Amino acid sequence: MIRQRSFFRRRFRRLLSIIFALTLTAVIISCGGASNSDSEAPAAGGATATDTLVFGSGGQPDNLSSGDVTDGNSLYVQLQIYNYLIGNEPGSTDLVPELATEWTASEDALTWTFTLREGVKFHDGTDFNAEAVVFNVNRWWDPDFEYGFRDEGKLYEIWTQLFGGFKGDEASILADVSTVDDLTVEFKLSEPFAAFPAAIASAYFGIASPTAIQESGADYGTPSGLAVGTGPFVFEEWLSGDRITLSKFDDYWEEGLPKTEQLVFSFIEDPAARLAQLRAGALDFTVDLTPDQLTEIESDNNIEAVYRPSFNVGYLALNPSYEPLSSPEVRQAIAQAINRPAIVEAFWGELGTTDAHFVPPSMESYTSGSVGDYEYDPEAAQAAIAEAGYPNGFDLDLWYMPVSRPYFPNPKPIAEAFAAELSQIGITVNLQTKDWAAYLEDRNTPPGFQSFMLGWTGDYGDPDNFLYAHFGPGATQDLGNYESPEMFDLLNKARSETVPEEREKLYQDVDSMLFDKALRIPIVHSQPLLAQRAGLAGWSPSPLGNEPFPEVEKS
Repeated sequence: MIRQRSFFRRRFRRLLSIIFALTLTAVIISCGGASNSDSEAPAAGGATATDTLVFGSGGQPDNLSSGDVTDGNSLYVQLQIYNYLIGNEPGSTDLVPELATEWTASEDALTWTFTLREGVKFHDGTDFNAEAVVFNVNRWWDPDFEYGFRDEGKLYEIWTQLFGGFKGDEASILADVSTVDDLTVEFKLSEPFAAFPAAIASAYFGIASPTAIQESGADYGTPSGLAVGTGPFVFEEWLSGDRITLSKFDDYWEEGLPKTEQLVFSFIEDPAARLAQLRAGALDFTVDLTPDQLTEIESDNNIEAVYRPSFNVGYLALNPSYEPLSSPEVRQAIAQAINRPAIVEAFWGELGTTDAHFVPPSMESYTSGSVGDYEYDPEAAQAAIAEAGYPNGFDLDLWYMPVSRPYFPNPKPIAEAFAAELSQIGITVNLQTKDWAAYLEDRNTPPGFQSFMLGWTGDYGDPDNFLYAHFGPGATQDLGNYESPEMFDLLNKARSETVPEEREKLYQDVDSMLFDKALRIPIVHSQPLLAQRAGLAGWSPSPLGNEPFPEVEKS
């Protein structure tokens, strides 16, 4: 109880300092705005306090409960609050020790043993140990776990996408998780999974305080609840629709980190507004800008363009549980009717490429040489739709995201371009959108959206993360729970195969099959455009789409 009281007293004191810093920032911002002139813009770091970083996020998080999100806005905040069993080298997909100092596999690759870091504390003062790891894993994996709060709407859908299924499911790769001693955890698998360390290291699976989860209940991770990890920053406040405020964790286990006292996530959905606030000095750094903003960035000496290594796909999903889309020929016709090269050139310029492969170009060895592209041919597409029984076309609901993401930085005009193309072959498109959290949830609620835009930035450097997570068992809820036993078998064989050449062949077969099925049509592989104030140092954008900020500071 003493620990809890001191924790909340410390949070209150920090909150007072945060309110002062934000009030000062608001006063300065109210005195000026974005300028087209370098000389009129504030000096680097001039609008925000020197010990406060303000990050321009593309939208509000879904929630801060680890394991229960798939959106990048949530992961960005979670990466500051939580640590992970395994981390990534800054700017890379290479694995490095974090809460686990080492991990080893048994000879049959069915048992993974993780040795944990000693002396680590959660923000609430409780100990990080093996029991905390097992608690978190059971929360994600076990449908009957008391503190999973599934009856309150918690889904943990990403677990099935990466690990096949929940506890008790035949497809579950995890068979058991247990403590060996206070600093050792053992994972037993039902089959070999070569990418297991990389998968458990992904940004979804931050280790949260069991005490905080039990205290907060189903409200954990919401604006009215707690979010408590071992990470470099402590959750202080979530003002819904406005911002999240974090503060430095004084007892962080990495000496000398983090390098700033306060970290504020400001929710700004419009890329133009984010860039304007960056130029005005109200933000220190931001993400998910549109390619056509590069010229504006380069014209301002007070800000700098930053590029994230390309490791993503933006796609158009076609739900086969709807009758017009149940035919592969109709889905292929839609792919033929959209002039993807022209759209990518118009909206991404040199910062985007398009092909028919779901995995990014850096994984070319896993793609089939027999797969060409969906050649743009609206006449052939219209004929195919007529032959499939729709000579007069049909109506199609197409949902576009309400927030900018690295793969679709400006979703609405891109959706309008799709609609214009499809109208030429007799498809009447009804464009729709809704709140981001509802968008993510409702696409998985039967029967789901008829068609929708979404994308994926890789969580780890393996094709399994792109392919199994979108086409494997448990990963097709948003496609009407589409099933293809042949494809499931190929994906399961590929993730357990340890011979690299054999894995490549299996994934090449998957690539060919996906081209024919046309379930998620690849539109773009983009190089995301980011930007920062000239006085910022220590930011190393990750190809995985999100990164922690302990090293970021104002010089």
